[in-house]
Amino acid sequence: MDFKQLLDDRRVMPFLGKARFGVEKESHRVDLSGNLAKTDHPSSLSVQDHHPYIQRDFSETQMELITPVTESLEELLNFLSAIHDVTYRSISEDEMLWPLSMPPALPQNEEEIVIAKLNNPASVEYRQALAKSYGRRKQMISGIHFNFEFSEELLKALFSAQTEIADYDQFKTAVYLKVTRNYLHYRWLYTYLFGASPLSEQNFFEENTTNEPVRSLRNSKFGYTNREDVKVSFNSIHDYVSDLTTLVKNGQLVEEKEFYSPVRLRGGQRVADLQNHGIQYIELRNIDLNPFELNGISYEQAKFLHVFLVYLLWKEEGACSDEWVQEGDLNNNTVALEHPLEKTAFHKEARTIVEEMEQFVQKFKLEVPESLFENVKNMIEEPTLTLAGRLVEQIGTGEQCQVATTFAKDNYDTAWKHPYQLAGFTDMELSTQILLFDAMQQGIKVDIIDRQEQFIKLQVNEHVEYVKNGNMTSKDTYISSLIMENKTVTKKILHAHGYRVPQGEEFQSEEQAMRAYQQFSTKPFVVKPKSTNYGLGISIFKEGAAYEDYEKAISLAFKEDSSVLLEEFIHGTEYRFFVVDGKVLAVLLRVPANVEGDGKQTIEELVAQKNRDPLRGRDHRTPLEIIQLGELEKLMLKGQGFEISSVPKSGEIVYLRENSNISTGGDSIDVTDQIPDDYKKIAAEAVTAIGARICGIDLLIENTEVPATDENAYGIIEANFNPSMYMHIYPYKGESRRVTQHILRLLFPEVG
Repeated sequence: MDFKQLLDDRRVMPFLGKARFGVEKESHRVDLSGNLAKTDHPSSLSVQDHHPYIQRDFSETQMELITPVTESLEELLNFLSAIHDVTYRSISEDEMLWPLSMPPALPQNEEEIVIAKLNNPASVEYRQALAKSYGRRKQMISGIHFNFEFSEELLKALFSAQTEIADYDQFKTAVYLKVTRNYLHYRWLYTYLFGASPLSEQNFFEENTTNEPVRSLRNSKFGYTNREDVKVSFNSIHDYVSDLTTLVKNGQLVEEKEFYSPVRLRGGQRVADLQNHGIQYIELRNIDLNPFELNGISYEQAKFLHVFLVYLLWKEEGACSDEWVQEGDLNNNTVALEHPLEKTAFHKEARTIVEEMEQFVQKFKLEVPESLFENVKNMIEEPTLTLAGRLVEQIGTGEQCQVATTFAKDNYDTAWKHPYQLAGFTDMELSTQILLFDAMQQGIKVDIIDRQEQFIKLQVNEHVEYVKNGNMTSKDTYISSLIMENKTVTKKILHAHGYRVPQGEEFQSEEQAMRAYQQFSTKPFVVKPKSTNYGLGISIFKEGAAYEDYEKAISLAFKEDSSVLLEEFIHGTEYRFFVVDGKVLAVLLRVPANVEGDGKQTIEELVAQKNRDPLRGRDHRTPLEIIQLGELEKLMLKGQGFEISSVPKSGEIVYLRENSNISTGGDSIDVTDQIPDDYKKIAAEAVTAIGARICGIDLLIENTEVPATDENAYGIIEANFNPSMYMHIYPYKGESRRVTQHILRLLFPEVG
């Protein structure tokens, strides 16, 4: 079949760059000195053998990180980054991931290499059979499996453009077989550019070797390969299935999956399914870990693979497929065993292929990084720029294990630098990031439906739940959310149930509110928008207000909502009670935005200094928010006789906000264990009264030692339908309360 002609078809070209991707990345757990870990797989991860994101491969120390299938490489690497974060924060803080494909130093007695302690006896028996056939040392090699699927639109467009094959599944199989054969023939180019396993560590080989560096031990005859009598044809799907079936029947392979090819054909649970349903995607298994990347693979590498595979569909192949593949095996072994700092024996052919790829990309207008081909061509001309070359030069006269341990520690530091964030998703709000982390750790499948709107899908088996903004779920009714959003309705319902709420009035225009000035001006009162969260537009006057300050507060409130409330000010300390399913999980004291004077710096300078705290940021992406110096803050300062240029006395606390919301720069202090149960009971029952299951309810309490049943002991000022969770998990002071885990247990009680 002439694929060059098919790819030229105008119906095909728009879909040429579309594909689906997945990655399985293996890495060993090691201690902080680079020694193979002696601990079991972390108990903080789900104990299931088939965790969707983090499993064990051959040994108990060999972790396999698995991404979901994605429509783009950007999304793929986002998930891989996130899974790395989950992995690092699930293993012991005294452990890290080994960054090389070749394992760290192994025990002298290979029986001390611990086979994965899986729950399924058949899985353990299979690993024991591999250990018997190949030895445990060879099984300790790690790498990346890169799953690739042409988009359905591209395959259907190609199918429609040809007439030779009438069955669509057969056509797909022909496409993937051609790409596979060409990849097996030309994979030496990838080995040259991105091979990165030049040396072995102690006790990998049973006998002493010279240990001269090569490009890729893993991809050479010294890597994990089947015995020489294991031969499988890629000439047709019939030959492929027949050969594998015969090898298993004759006892040359324990199972079909024991066949270790640089490319594995995928299309069902068993190889026989390929004949019935065709090849659905291919799995490239010859990718060494990139030690210079935390993820073990860079975007440029992944993009090169994508373009390379499309190019190999276009490129003609040899006449005899079996000989074509066998020639590729020989060439790849030659390249794999070349010295990393020497030009490859296939230097001229490498240049030709890359130039063809570049022309191919230009012709078909495929999107690639601007520097991709320039970098690849430089690597061909200068071997020190290849991954193996860079690694060998960095090792110099030292030892590979020392360099690898340094890389691992750098990755460890990166993973722990911002422990509240989830790498790959740091643009999402922090509560959502933490919920995603917990879901992934517990083995709940995650799908980002709308990233900008913080809309996610969670799934366990057939059970699906949708979550918005971290805790807006199906467990709360639409009407309960509307009740909490409307402060007037919330107050009326709570008042009807006998709870104390601030009295006040609602206004629909600034003019109407201004006419009420005399009614409120001489007593403590609060101005707030009717339906907003995060403390926006709130002004508090504890001793009445001058007319111009009242006018300013009204104006600021109406900027946030079309209706504004004026309420009595209830004296006391404000506490946020986080309630889930009738139970108070956390109580937070929120201290309004403030600075402490040093007798030297102005308030503006003190704010800038406090904002340099790495825990402070913007838009709910960090545990604390940047302190602002806007109109509300200046109004607050004015009431205390300050301006932003004022210099407070040493030790003097200056408050910049009256309201204590963390989102307006406040400090969070966990007081869950200090709050008496009777106040927690009030909070939980009040949430039930408004029909909510997930709620952040705010109480003003003047003295927590006074019983909650006493008159005016408390006042409920607000109920929040989408309460922040991160401030309970990462408080400024006090104990962390992982409330996101309770949300997941509410949604998925079967997870436990």
